[in-house]
Amino acid sequence: MAEAIDQRRRRLFGTMAMMLAGAQFGMAGTALAQTGAGVPALPNAAGNGFRTIRQVKAGVLNIGYAEAGAADGQPVILLHGWPYDIHSYAQVAPLLAARGYRVIVPYLRGYGSTRFLSDSTPRNGQQAALAVDVIALMDALGIGRAVVAGYDWGARTANILAALWPQRVKAMVSVSGYLIGNRDANRMPLPPKAEFEWWYQFYFATERGQAGYDKYRRDFNKLIWQLASPQWHFDDATFARSAAAFDNPDHVAIVIHNYRWRLGLAEGEPKYDALERRLAAGPSITVPTITLEGDANGAPHPEPASYAAKFTGRYALRLIKGAGHNLPQEAPEAFVAAVLEVAGW
Repeated sequence: MAEAIDQRRRRLFGTMAMMLAGAQFGMAGTALAQTGAGVPALPNAAGNGFRTIRQVKAGVLNIGYAEAGAADGQPVILLHGWPYDIHSYAQVAPLLAARGYRVIVPYLRGYGSTRFLSDSTPRNGQQAALAVDVIALMDALGIGRAVVAGYDWGARTANILAALWPQRVKAMVSVSGYLIGNRDANRMPLPPKAEFEWWYQFYFATERGQAGYDKYRRDFNKLIWQLASPQWHFDDATFARSAAAFDNPDHVAIVIHNYRWRLGLAEGEPKYDALERRLAAGPSITVPTITLEGDANGAPHPEPASYAAKFTGRYALRLIKGAGHNLPQEAPEAFVAAVLEVAGW
């Protein structure tokens, strides 16, 4: 049964967030941080985000990520979506770190300082590839098992990790529930109103759409933020802080391939075929899970009743009043509460 978040808890977490954000990450300026393999962090346009971006070679990528908390703490991996970035977790991460967790917030392929190690690697945005990236990251950082949490692309990736590698996932928080895709099902037409909600997917299917996204990516993504979260009144500085991640040289290619692959208009890599066949079967998720849904989510998303049976382990749904699609940034206290709860099951 859905449960509302207690308002006193929200106020408490809000106070903690203000006190701890500077202590855990610092109030960064515009200096570049350089760590790991030497890819510089992006400038912090808003001056109040992650100070240092670390880099690690993992699989086909050199992954940029923020880290906070004790090195020996229970790992929590926070996964962002499109068109957002790691700053969706700028308030969530310090709160979890303060509770003793080791918090890892990676840039997905095509975002921020994450880069491909080889120019010859396909710029592939299919769902299995993103999940394999996270397994590679966990291996590179010596993380055997973690709590995983995400929204949008990040929720889908968390779902895949939990479904295909349950031994690596202690528990999961997934915004908008079960998002594992099936390309054959995606080929089936939807009622007109539902198709209309996916307008950008059809735009991206065209060469005009690819060129338009490349030329206007910041304007385009700001529009998506507004449509997906109609009650979230973010300011220009907040958007600019995340928009810097879209300047990644592979960003457009990854986004376009992701949406074209979903519709069967672009092929994936053969090395992921076996994983995709398993995902197409709609595997159940056995790890402890809390799904979150905001009542102001303006993006296409499934109804909770349609996916509840997919979670066969301990499971709960939480409805968050006033939150839109980018739930961890819009309602960080509720997101943190869900992670703390499921991690304790």
